Amino acid sequence: MTNLNNALLTRLDQLNANGHQHLLCGGLKGIEKESLRISTRNGFIAQTPHPKALGSALTHPYITTDYSEALIELITPPFADVKDSLDYLHDIHRFVYQHLDNEVLLGASMPCGIDGDESIPIAEYGSSNIGRMKHVYRHGLWHRYGRTMQSIAGIHFNYSVPETLWPVLHKEKHSQLNLEQFTAEAYFGLIRNFQRMGWLILYLFGASPAICKTFFSSRPALVTQFETFDNGTLYHPYATSLRMSDIGYKSKNQASLKIDYNSIAGYVSSLSAAINTPYPEYEKIGTLVDGEYRQLNGNILQIENEFYSTMRPKQIAQSGEKPTLALKRRGVRYVEMRSLDLDLFNPIGIDEDKARFIEALLLTCLLQDSPKTSDQEQQVNNTNQLAVANCGRKPGLELNKNNQKMLLKDWAAEILESMQPVCAILDQDDAEKRYSSALEKQQLLVENPDLTASARILEQMTQLRQPFSRLALNTSIEHGQYFKSNKLDEVKTQQFNEMAALSHDKQLELENKKQMPFDDFLKQYFLQA
Repeated sequence: MTNLNNALLTRLDQLNANGHQHLLCGGLKGIEKESLRISTRNGFIAQTPHPKALGSALTHPYITTDYSEALIELITPPFADVKDSLDYLHDIHRFVYQHLDNEVLLGASMPCGIDGDESIPIAEYGSSNIGRMKHVYRHGLWHRYGRTMQSIAGIHFNYSVPETLWPVLHKEKHSQLNLEQFTAEAYFGLIRNFQRMGWLILYLFGASPAICKTFFSSRPALVTQFETFDNGTLYHPYATSLRMSDIGYKSKNQASLKIDYNSIAGYVSSLSAAINTPYPEYEKIGTLVDGEYRQLNGNILQIENEFYSTMRPKQIAQSGEKPTLALKRRGVRYVEMRSLDLDLFNPIGIDEDKARFIEALLLTCLLQDSPKTSDQEQQVNNTNQLAVANCGRKPGLELNKNNQKMLLKDWAAEILESMQPVCAILDQDDAEKRYSSALEKQQLLVENPDLTASARILEQMTQLRQPFSRLALNTSIEHGQYFKSNKLDEVKTQQFNEMAALSHDKQLELENKKQMPFDDFLKQYFLQA
């Protein structure tokens, strides 16, 4: 056992001794799932607008779009039992499929059916200033990174620690900070520990070992980095999650950003600096050119959301409020884990075992000691993540743990062992012991990499002699048939219909309000302090 694990056991013993262990249960879990809409007529990305019957992408709380008009995003409310989160996600899928005409939601993270950047329609959000800002931001991403990279889909797992646990941890630690400060510090400790061992998510659940060749039509130079699987597919033989590799949502200028995760003040300050620092390459693009906005500004980041990270500290922002300001004013409310690929073999992209495992891992990250990180350690963490993304199933793969080489298999086993007592507590009132069961299933994947989703995808492509795009599309069509034959009941359908109608009313109300000139709106937004 490492010192970190000893600290975890000490903390759990303390909670047990005081009868507080049950307070680990019931943290809120919400899920955000992106999927490309694909036409079943030709297998290409849908050119149709976001279906009107689903509601307004600007104002609907649970059904929206991400980068593209064709990249739908389905969001659940947060629930104490993750099964409720998954059931809600299942229901949204069933509602969405009632309104898809000759289209399916692609079940894979890496896009298929892309025919160059121009085939990807940028999301539209109407004529209000806030709607225009969202659209212009996406135009900026196009000019900076290309549209194809923005069409990658994933799952974000949102988790908030049980509110009743904070005062207990605060008291047991004899902290001199007030409760809000202590909570923020603990959440940042969770994030730092996740950055150290979050590569495990890519190994266990990565499901993007291969990519359609069409993905590279706008960036042909990258093709040489990969091996050829067949005429339509490139891959790395031992890859787990190419979505989380360098060909994913990354850029040279972001690689040099030194975002501070050692405190909420440092995080807000370093992220704000990136939003306010001009970047010559982006300044050349221009902001307002011939009366049209090409981007929100020419800085390193247009806004906070442009910064790619595996986990974000989050606070619920009010309409038009900058996310960094929301954090600064009201502290951390929850964390958003962003490194999860869509599970091609599951109709909603995630299952209960995976969700329970993630919850237990995040609690383990919270309860372990979490030393402050240096720039050097952040580089090591990134290097470990890239190694696992590109070749995580390679026999004998070693990672860098505390400046020592360690077999991935041994480190993974160590992390899983440290999770056992946390899973035991989460299982206390559950005869089925679902957290411990989920943990045991992941132990099998550590012992046998062939059981991972990434290995199974390559195996199916080989057995069926299908390129990645064909396997992904055929499996997605099967998922579509499943949802169409498991229709939503009338009561729930009516609820979703009412939400959709209300969202359209809200967008109309926004657009009918007197709007200040867009230039002034942007100035006012960025001047918030």
